[in-house]
Amino acid sequence: MHAAWTLLLARAPDTEAATAAALAIAVVVFAPFAALGWDVEAAALPYIALSAAFELGFFAFLALALRAGEVGIVYPLSRGVAPVLVLLVGVVALGIDATAAQAVGIGLVAAGVLLARGFDGRANARDSLYALACGGCIAGYTLTDSYGLDDAAPVPYLELVMIPVVLVYVPVVARLRGGVRRAVTPRIGVAALCIFGAYALVLAALERAPAAPVAALRETSVVFATAFAALFLGEPAGPRRVLGAAVVVAGVTALALG
Repeated sequence: MHAAWTLLLARAPDTEAATAAALAIAVVVFAPFAALGWDVEAAALPYIALSAAFELGFFAFLALALRAGEVGIVYPLSRGVAPVLVLLVGVVALGIDATAAQAVGIGLVAAGVLLARGFDGRANARDSLYALACGGCIAGYTLTDSYGLDDAAPVPYLELVMIPVVLVYVPVVARLRGGVRRAVTPRIGVAALCIFGAYALVLAALERAPAAPVAALRETSVVFATAFAALFLGEPAGPRRVLGAAVVVAGVTALALG
């Protein structure tokens, strides 16, 4: 689902306007479901605020990266670095012990990301920095949500996280670039459903498992994104890029199983 909505936004004429439209649609469509399943304690509010800040950064940097960068390059960079950061922060700041398998996983993810990115000039420094910033934001909200969900149900929690993102991101994009209303199409509607659905599933998983393996298994979407980009966007999917995606998946699997 995550790879699918990324592809849909990347195909839009204006990625930032499409992202803004998709986020607004998602918040409106899922508001009734959040209300019906409402279960949010006051203790979750600080985590909701911090997660919203990370989500805002994620969508802003992703839209910038996809404006000119290739999905097959941007996606492995942004998704591959996230589980590594989650594990490193867990070890350094939260006192979580890392296993040998997790150390191997970090090395594999790093190698896979470098393979997917390549050094042939197709990935410029700006797009790579945007993608890496996305990865940092993903790690930030993954760790934050793993604690926030102790005091909230996944769907209302996510709704409260996304509302401030929409209230900030949509007006800014509308003012700077315009075209948000024109970006509301059936395709972007599908992207909106996938955005909310993918994150809701991740939050449900975080209720049941530690953050590091959840973050790792989620990044198997790198393979889907690489395949989708080749099939639907005509991006090159040579042996190096395919191998890079496969190595990323091997790395996140090692992280999850470790």
